[in-house]
Amino acid sequence: MELLLQNIGLLATPTGNSARKGAAQGNITLIENAAIGIEAGRIAYVGSAAGKELKAERVVDCGGRLVTPGLVDAHTHLVFGGWRQKEMARKLAGESYLDILKSGGGILDTVRQTRAASEDELFEKGMLLLDAMLAHGTTTAECKSGYGLSVEGELKQLRAARRLAQHSAVQVVPTFLGAHAIPPEYKSDRKAYINLVCDEMIPAVQAEGLAQFCDIFCESAVFTPEESRYILGKALEHGLVPKAHVDEIDPIGGAEMAAAAHCISAEHLIQASDAGIRAMAEHNVIACLLPATSFCLDKSYARARAMISTGVAVAVCTDFNPGSSPNLNIQFPMYLACLKYKLTPAEVLTAVTLNGAAAINLSAEIGSLEVGKQADAVIWDAPDLDYIFYRYGSNLVRSVIKNGKIIF
Repeated sequence: MELLLQNIGLLATPTGNSARKGAAQGNITLIENAAIGIEAGRIAYVGSAAGKELKAERVVDCGGRLVTPGLVDAHTHLVFGGWRQKEMARKLAGESYLDILKSGGGILDTVRQTRAASEDELFEKGMLLLDAMLAHGTTTAECKSGYGLSVEGELKQLRAARRLAQHSAVQVVPTFLGAHAIPPEYKSDRKAYINLVCDEMIPAVQAEGLAQFCDIFCESAVFTPEESRYILGKALEHGLVPKAHVDEIDPIGGAEMAAAAHCISAEHLIQASDAGIRAMAEHNVIACLLPATSFCLDKSYARARAMISTGVAVAVCTDFNPGSSPNLNIQFPMYLACLKYKLTPAEVLTAVTLNGAAAINLSAEIGSLEVGKQADAVIWDAPDLDYIFYRYGSNLVRSVIKNGKIIF
């Protein structure tokens, strides 16, 4: 073997090649005195080290520490121009997220700054952000567009994301989100913008192979469930797998739409109805929950326990973006998932590994420490899983392994 991680005090991992739901979400494998053998970027051995004579070209002594799979952040808006720190004062003065958006701020402010940035600037900024994410244990990150809102603007973001995937140690998975908002120039003709997304943007994204998924913001004052399903249907015709931001602010039937549109995942879901949750369970839609956004907006939290009890697989992500969640440390939403969602540490670990991987169609490759899978792992300065959540606010990542290589 090329690399051996030995003297692992506790190895904690979910298992399987698909999302875990219901009681299975909290059923993880725990192995004391474990070892992981790696060959050609893949896991060749994982299990107890007791009585084993394991040899490798390079041996890493984990010092009795906890080892988990690399963390998967399945919902980010990583590529954008500028920041939006000035909105904090507006929020403190009582303006809502939708109020700020309607006044030309919010997403539209980032659109202006992203349109003004060059592809090189977006790439260079993205590399710095990915380095910070990696330092907190994220080895794979989904990356949405949605701040160009024009053919060239969206392609520029996705081209920058492609370059990030080629140069960063973090595995970057691109998602097209042209239907993120109605840009100012189409304010009086939303149908024309929807046609632009469907007839020009989606075919252009497909032609360059720039994205694997198509997302949409289905929300009051943005896109209706009917519009959302139409756009996602067009995306599916062009080979893009549908996703959807739904029911974040108002309960408008977004979860039901996501199920009917055969989305691989539905995101936010703060206001999702019981019927919507049941529909997601029936159609195997993964819930990508974003507790740091609830924290940032000082809003209620999604009903994660109800989702798990109904049979919906739950992933937990950062929603990293310049407005409603300028946090790229996935450990913070992990802690919030325990505190606010009442998930157990084991359920959260599955949420940020195997279920996150399933939400971006990678659960057969990453998300668990099993023979044959890609060797992505985190060594923690922690004796067990509970310690990570107990010590919230401290970055306890000791070392990160990606594709069998020690990144730091």
